[in-house]
Amino acid sequence: MNETNSNRIKNLLNEFDNILSIQNSLVLDFDFANETILITGAAGTIGSGLAKLLIRYPVKHLILLDNAETPLYYLQNDLEQLSKQNISIVLSDIRDEEPIVDLFKTLKPSIIFHTAAYKHVPLMESNPYEAVKINIFGTKLLADLAIQYQTKKMVFISTDKAVHPISVMGMTKRIAEMYLEHINKTHKTQFVITRFGNVLGSNGSLIPLFKKQIERDHAITVTDSDVSRYFINKDKACQLILKIAHNDDWEYPILTFDMGEPIKVLDLAKTFIKLYHTNTDNEIAIKLIGLRPGEKLHEDIIANNEQLKPTRHQDILYVVKNQETHSKSLDLSSLQAITPYQKPSEIKALLSTYCD
Repeated sequence: MNETNSNRIKNLLNEFDNILSIQNSLVLDFDFANETILITGAAGTIGSGLAKLLIRYPVKHLILLDNAETPLYYLQNDLEQLSKQNISIVLSDIRDEEPIVDLFKTLKPSIIFHTAAYKHVPLMESNPYEAVKINIFGTKLLADLAIQYQTKKMVFISTDKAVHPISVMGMTKRIAEMYLEHINKTHKTQFVITRFGNVLGSNGSLIPLFKKQIERDHAITVTDSDVSRYFINKDKACQLILKIAHNDDWEYPILTFDMGEPIKVLDLAKTFIKLYHTNTDNEIAIKLIGLRPGEKLHEDIIANNEQLKPTRHQDILYVVKNQETHSKSLDLSSLQAITPYQKPSEIKALLSTYCD
């Protein structure tokens, strides 16, 4: 690991570790005073990050929706300490059509941040039915209702795993991207897709795992010595997502962020041990455990038929097709017909037929 990479990793870890006032780190130039904003997956890493940023601004109405009761309760408590704004806490599931339709009828969101998803790659390999229902059809339901109830903009949080996907999680995210790209061409509601890599310190991710392993004096586990990932700080990602929502001049529907070059997870683990392991009597080992189901050695942020182009905004890039391509069939009826009793391999094979 060269010195440049080492310093970059240290800076990323310091960003994760520092507890700074978000308010002091922001230029307050966003205006959402006339917007009713819905955040799905509001209790998750990105969803809660967006919520805690948005309460710093005038917002007409903030709707926080999640199906995870306890994390949503904790978020509610956090926000009560920070803001007296008009906030609705909604315990619901984006797969459940009736309450979601009622939410749109009664609250009429003008901007949607859609962060709700099943994201853990190996877990979704054995539970593809659930991934399809949340990642594809939950997204479709929100998008269709956004059109019906004249929502101005829906920002969809995607992933680099949707690029040349080999996992159930990546395939379901790519199909959701394709659906939004398709309807974006023919409706007034603007659908914007944000595609980025691993969020540093997100729930169930590497850094919390490494931290727990060190605290217990266990070996740090890394899947492969060559595995690499794109990383982005949560606060930076949330600020850029808000910037995307605040601006209406996006020429292309898919956007990504400047995350620099991918980082080798082994280098991240070595640096983490140096910075956080304080028990000098017990050396922390690194254990290679092999790639898990659905995982790649390396992720890409763009596909072979795509390229990156700059926008007018620092750190935000367009993902642009090299040439106009005809989308494969967006008839999702065969996916709609899957059952929880089908073999995971059968559902995954069906998903692969949709992905470009």
